[in-house]
Amino acid sequence: MSRLAARFAELKTRKSKTGSRTALIPYVMTSDPTPEITLPLMHAMVEAGADIIELGAPFSDPMADGPVIQLAAERSLQHNTSLHDVFSVVTEFRKTDDKTPIVVMGYLNPIEVMGYQSFAEQAAACGIDGVITVDMPPVEAGEYVPALKARGLDPIFLLAPTSTQERIRKLADVASGFVYYVSLKGVTGAATLDVSSVEEKVAEIRQFIDLPIGVGFGISEAQSAAKVAVCADAVVVGSAIVKKMTLNNGKTEAERSIIIKEISDILSAMRSALDSL
Repeated sequence: MSRLAARFAELKTRKSKTGSRTALIPYVMTSDPTPEITLPLMHAMVEAGADIIELGAPFSDPMADGPVIQLAAERSLQHNTSLHDVFSVVTEFRKTDDKTPIVVMGYLNPIEVMGYQSFAEQAAACGIDGVITVDMPPVEAGEYVPALKARGLDPIFLLAPTSTQERIRKLADVASGFVYYVSLKGVTGAATLDVSSVEEKVAEIRQFIDLPIGVGFGISEAQSAAKVAVCADAVVVGSAIVKKMTLNNGKTEAERSIIIKEISDILSAMRSALDSL
């Protein structure tokens, strides 16, 4: 059983008033604002209640991301961060944490440059569990998905409010791990969450897909996380965390500690809100 499957199975046994415990999935960009912060931040997020970590791989043209995460990618690329750096930090993380699932989120170009087979081999070897490739639609993933699955990696795809039932069915044929539902039209951090619309779409998706459903985009604080948790198996929080990277430049240990504390506080509040349901 993969780490992702094991984690969601474990959460089903940890009941809340509304059912299973909802997974909390924070997103951070590798090497933002400095390479030194990523590893201790990952461990701190787990301590604060994260069930799965979504680790960003920077790309120069992040089409799905709003200004906050675009700037995070720019800060990361200033350190010449590559997929190899993502692999390195996961390797270090796995030395002391072999249970927390890690999902890498990025774009297709760097993976194609590396090659599907090479990427899958290196990602699996370092301890990555799933991959979200924002600009890889399931209908074009003929060679990509088998390369990942052959190495035990879960290909995780996005669905949107505009996704048709035909697209949902096609995604069901290739996806594993969980499905990432983008809860709003637009880019990350772009709008206020419409929880009733999320509930309706998640119910529709469940008619065709027997996988956990994570909801992201628009979850910025504990209240919105708790509202989404009523219908979702996981909540993903990104921009609200990444904004904290601009508190200072993170060059000193003291500055990095401030950033990590701020992010831990956000996640602890969300974890408490989710567990109170």
